[in-house]
Amino acid sequence: MLPDDLYKRRHYGTPQSLLLIVANFTVFCLSASIFAMCDKISWVFWAILGLLAVYNIFNIRKDREEYNRVRIITYIISIGIMVLMFVLFRSRPQNC
Repeated sequence: MLPDDLYKRRHYGTPQSLLLIVANFTVFCLSASIFAMCDKISWVFWAILGLLAVYNIFNIRKDREEYNRVRIITYIISIGIMVLMFVLFRSRPQNC
């Protein structure tokens, strides 16, 4: 009843580029909500973003063959969305 090759199909899981984008958004949102919501942005926020950038560089270098044109465009769009989110978060800073 079932096709013979049903159990021979491979599933490679979630692509590394999607995991990188999710990790970027998670770290960015948590660090922005903790360290950048006051009138003055903490230096810890900038240090976290610097470490995140280094992590991105090493991760992209490691999985370079996976990044095709569509995934690179998606990654660049996600960076732009994070910049927009930062501007929106900072539009009404709280006094701390």
